Amino acid sequence: MQQGNSGASPPLAERLPPHVFFVVSAVFHYLGPSFAVLLFAHIEPLGVAWLRIAAAALVFALWRRPWRALHGSDRRSLLLIVGLAASLAAMNACFYLAIDLLPLATVAAIEFVAVIAVALAGMRSPRNFAALAVTLLGVYALIGIAEGGDRLGLFFALLNAALFALYIVLGHAISRAGGASGIDRLGAAMLLALVFAAPIGFHDAVPAFLSPALLLAGIGVGITSSVVPYVCDQLAMARLPRATFALMLALLPATAAIIGAIVLRQIPSPVELAGIALVGFGIAIHKPAGERIRPAAPPSRPASADAPSALWRRAAPED
Repeated sequence: MQQGNSGASPPLAERLPPHVFFVVSAVFHYLGPSFAVLLFAHIEPLGVAWLRIAAAALVFALWRRPWRALHGSDRRSLLLIVGLAASLAAMNACFYLAIDLLPLATVAAIEFVAVIAVALAGMRSPRNFAALAVTLLGVYALIGIAEGGDRLGLFFALLNAALFALYIVLGHAISRAGGASGIDRLGAAMLLALVFAAPIGFHDAVPAFLSPALLLAGIGVGITSSVVPYVCDQLAMARLPRATFALMLALLPATAAIIGAIVLRQIPSPVELAGIALVGFGIAIHKPAGERIRPAAPPSRPASADAPSALWRRAAPED
């Protein structure tokens, strides 16, 4: 008698609704940074940023052996990997310096300007112009109340948003390049980012190597900020329509506010809540270029400002 597998249950990842993976991703994208803020009492922000890159690089090295992506790559692909690595290192530094001075929800909301701006570059429509205007209005509500030392935090938050736009463009280009898969190229970029960030972050990370508890906490920040949300993004994108995923991104500023309030006791003011709501509305009404989600795994945002790793896929312009 033939014993087939027709009665076998599908994997758990296929049995769970894709929205579950999106929610898990959204939570961990900001849970990791909130843990990082708690670490700032023991390790300087740039040290925590370096530890996050190191943890993510270690995971990708063990999982993918990404150095293989460098062999056989043409000059353009190598330049893209190096560029992505530099942007990851710089974004990480700016993001952690920003959340050291500003509420997590404020920094997260400012970052979404890059998503809308790149979407506008890919599809210049009245709807996207309106989305950008609403988002900017929300960001103005958030940054208009900043005074004194917060101005430095705003500088790093705005610089992080600009670097995120660069990341979106480079990540999109890498996903379309030939050769190794997007995940492998991401892993290679992560290893190089570890080197790029070393001059500004390694010295501040040294205390973690003298305390097993701090070292484990730093590794935990890297895994919760990068690995968990990245995998969940991929599982969600594989089954959610592109438009649905883009619409659900509107929940992320609110998610950042909720996690910031619970973990960090950062309670938004009424004006800040209005700004976060406007940013969420701008994300909800923007229209990404194209409708198809490519099955290839894209670069995530594992070492950056924690907008979801899959954001560029919706925002990047199509050819």
